[in-house]
Amino acid sequence: MSRPAKLALVDGTVFEGRAFGAEGEVYGEVCFNTSLTGYQEILTDPSYCGQIVTMTYPLIGNSGINPEDVESKGTAIRGFIVRELCEHESNYRSNQTLDKYLADAGVIGLEGIDTRALVRRIRTQGAMTGLISTVDMDNDSLVSKARKSPTLVGIDLVQEVMPKESRVWSESLNSLVRSPITPGYEGLQADAPGEDKHVVAIDYGMKWNIPRHLRQLGCKVTVVPGNWSADQIKELKPDGVFLSNGPGDPEPLNYAIKTIQGLLGHTPVFGICLGHQLMGLACGGETYKLRFGHRGANQPVLNKDNGRVEITSQNHGFALRAETLPSNLEVTHINLNDQTVEGIRHKEYPAFAVQYHPEASAGPHDSHYLFGKFRELMSKA
Repeated sequence: MSRPAKLALVDGTVFEGRAFGAEGEVYGEVCFNTSLTGYQEILTDPSYCGQIVTMTYPLIGNSGINPEDVESKGTAIRGFIVRELCEHESNYRSNQTLDKYLADAGVIGLEGIDTRALVRRIRTQGAMTGLISTVDMDNDSLVSKARKSPTLVGIDLVQEVMPKESRVWSESLNSLVRSPITPGYEGLQADAPGEDKHVVAIDYGMKWNIPRHLRQLGCKVTVVPGNWSADQIKELKPDGVFLSNGPGDPEPLNYAIKTIQGLLGHTPVFGICLGHQLMGLACGGETYKLRFGHRGANQPVLNKDNGRVEITSQNHGFALRAETLPSNLEVTHINLNDQTVEGIRHKEYPAFAVQYHPEASAGPHDSHYLFGKFRELMSKA
C-alpha cells in the first residue's frame, strides 16, 4: 500500500511523494549525491550523519542490498530521497531489498518527488535544513518544524558515530575491488598480507574500505576512537597515524585538533576528508561551509605534482580556506570544478591529506596510489 510522505524545506517549499523504509518524522540538512551507483555505501557512510541525501540518478534500489558492501556497522543517514524506488532488485549478491533494509534501520525514505527540482533549488540556494514526515501532512506545520530544527554548523557529530573502544582491524579488500596494477599496490592479490607496519587509524566516522586498504597493503591496523589523545596513541607505538573521514563541521572538534598537533612530527600522518580539514586546522588554517558541498563519484581533481587529473569520489560540505593556510603547508591538489583545496602536504613533517576519498567504494580507482604513498612515508621514517 502506498504511504504518503512530505519533505518541507526551511525556504517554505514542500514536496509530496510516497514513503518507503521506516515511518515517522526526521529533520536534517538536505543535500544531493550525483553518483550513479553505490547507494548502499552512501547509506552506511557515517559522514552523512545529520543529513537527508537526495540521489540525482533517477532509479535507485535495482541492485538491492548485500552484506559485503557496507561501510560501517549501521546507518547514520537521517533520510533518503529518490525519484523512483526499484522494488525488484537484480543482483546475484543481493539478499535484501532497499525498502526492507531502510525499514529495519529506522531510516525514512521518500520517492516520487521531482528530484531535479529539489537539486536545482539546493544548487541555487545552498544545502538547507528540511524535514521528512509520514505522520504530519500539514504544510505549514512541517515548514515551521523545519525552521526550528538546528543546522550542522557548530555541532559535534563525530561523537554520534565514532567507536567507543579501540580494536584491531583484520579484514582486507574484497577481491572484486582489488587492482594490482595501481602504483604502490604490488602484491595486492595476496590473501593474507603481512604486518610490517603498524597504523593507528583515528576513527571520526570512518568508512570501512579505508582500513581494508591499509590492511591489504601489509599493515597492522588499530582503530581508535576519535577523541583519543596524542599520548594514548603514542603508547601504541605506531609507524603511522591515519586521520579518517567523518561528519559535519570540523571546527568544534578541539579535542581532535589538539591530538593531531601532538602527533605531527612524531610519526607520519595521512588524512582523508574530515581528517584533511582537521590537519589544516591543526596547522593554523581555517575552514568554511561550501554552498552545497561535493558529493559524488565524478569530481575532477588536479594533482599539482604531476599535472594529472584524477576522477574522485567525494562527500563533504566544508573545505579549507586556501588563503588562510600557513607557510608550512603546500596545496597539492585542486578541485577543477570550483578551485577548492583538495590536498595538502606539510613542508617539514611527513604528513599529507586529501579532501576526497581514495578508498572509493563505490567509485573510481584513480587515487588508490595515496595508500602506497603513505606506506612509503612509514618506510622512510
